[in-house]
Amino acid sequence: MPDIKTRDAVKKTVKVIDKSVVAAERMKNAYIRTKDKAEHGIFAAESSPEEYAADRTLTGTETTAHKAVQELDKAGRKGVKATKENISKAKGYFQRRRTDLPKKQAQDAMRRVRRSADATQKTIKTVDRSGKTIKQTAKSTGKAAVKTTQKTIKTAEQTARTTIKTTQAAAKTAQKTAQATAKAAKTAAQTARAATKVTAAGIKAAVKATTAAVKAIIAGTKALIAAIAAGGWVAVVIILVICVIGLIVGSCFGIFFSGEDSGTGQTMRQAVQEINADYQSQIDITRANLTYDELEMSGSRAVWPEVLAVYSVKTTTDPDDSQEVATVDDSKKVILKDIFWQMNELSSRTESKTEEVITETDDGHGNIVETTTTVTRTYLYITVSHKTAEEMANHFNFTADQRQQLSELLAEENRRLWSAVLYGIYSGDDAIVKIALSQVGNVGGEPYWSWYGFNSRVEWCACFVSWCFNECGYLDTGTAPKFAGCVGGVEWFRSRGQWADNMVNPAPGMIVFFDWNDPNGASGPQDGEADHVGIVEKCENGIVYTIEGNSGDACRQNQYPVGYYEILGYGILNP
Repeated sequence: MPDIKTRDAVKKTVKVIDKSVVAAERMKNAYIRTKDKAEHGIFAAESSPEEYAADRTLTGTETTAHKAVQELDKAGRKGVKATKENISKAKGYFQRRRTDLPKKQAQDAMRRVRRSADATQKTIKTVDRSGKTIKQTAKSTGKAAVKTTQKTIKTAEQTARTTIKTTQAAAKTAQKTAQATAKAAKTAAQTARAATKVTAAGIKAAVKATTAAVKAIIAGTKALIAAIAAGGWVAVVIILVICVIGLIVGSCFGIFFSGEDSGTGQTMRQAVQEINADYQSQIDITRANLTYDELEMSGSRAVWPEVLAVYSVKTTTDPDDSQEVATVDDSKKVILKDIFWQMNELSSRTESKTEEVITETDDGHGNIVETTTTVTRTYLYITVSHKTAEEMANHFNFTADQRQQLSELLAEENRRLWSAVLYGIYSGDDAIVKIALSQVGNVGGEPYWSWYGFNSRVEWCACFVSWCFNECGYLDTGTAPKFAGCVGGVEWFRSRGQWADNMVNPAPGMIVFFDWNDPNGASGPQDGEADHVGIVEKCENGIVYTIEGNSGDACRQNQYPVGYYEILGYGILNP
């Protein structure tokens, strides 16, 4: 009987242990199923921002819990396995020695088995409590995270709604501004188109459409800068025109930009002045090398616009070595000088003439005695001959296109452009002073009296002043008169109230008239009528500085004290 009870007790113990193991396995399987369901459900119902945030929070929490349960499960499984092994050994031991095993020893063995089973159950309960704790922690943490996330989302939604309202208001404002801007742009475009039509109407068609761009920048670089500085739509139009300047500079019309220093330290004005000085030097050398009593000069040299036009067309279209003409350097000056001297030729000769000269003397009794004497005089004749631009076109065998370009450069409407190139004059009251100064040193006056229309030399001081008027454009505008006689010039200024007496301090550009006191000369005594005319250069420190044509048969600078008695008065220009 004792043996049977012992066996039954062992069986019961084994059953208890088996039940513990089964319970642990079921707990494990339930956890795994729950875990699978949880993993399967992650992100499955993220239909709202709150669910999205909760899923993200719970996922991290469950991952941590899962790892903890796995570690506890491993420990429990090891304990159950060890207990099973001990029980199996105990059963075998009891079966082998169930008749020989003392009762006390059997009871001790049962106690050990029970303690082992109790330890296993405690381990399983610990695992269960740990799992519950982890789940509760995850659940509470998830709820807190969800609440926090919900608050954040609500704040974000409010901010978004506020931003949308602000953006909508800004969009409405921007729309209104854009509409106003569009209207202004439309108006500006219409104005610009109208201005372009006006500009185009005043621009003559040029060779292969090039001149159209040239005419748009006809006022030169300074005028462009002034227009841009003024701002507004005018600046837009001018900027568009500037875009073609590169093409213009490379063409024959680039000559209109040569009056400015482009960085070489030289300008076309300087080159022209050098050649003018060379020309005058040739005349002076001729006069110095010959002995004569009287000098007579005839003919005229080519006018500079024609010289520069031929130079420009030939240089920019040379098939062997074409160059732009907007800049001036030493090599280009050589080309220009060569063309100048091909267009101008100086020749001289001397001639001795025997003449009878009648001399009147007073015999001391109030009788005039005429004495006839024979005098031999030597005359020096200097003749200047020149070729026109058309003749040079024939000389260089210009093509039809080249001749057309030449014609465009010399068109009447470009006359002021040539003044800018040759004299640096764009506008202003000192224009005539600069032009007059550029002529200082010219001898004989042929360019001026021939321009006026005379076929031979005349007293040319008034012709010179009128020529300067024409170069400034004053004749076209009616600002000044064209006159060959000084008396007529005085009448023009006086009749318009543009006259000042000789006591004023004259301004640059005024026209000075003289009444010579020459009782025994051609002018005779002062009689209140003008005998000579010039241009006031400046007035400084009581001295009037003038530029006069036909002063010793040349263009010269002279000076007189303010109020000088032979100064009749001043004509005042109103450009």
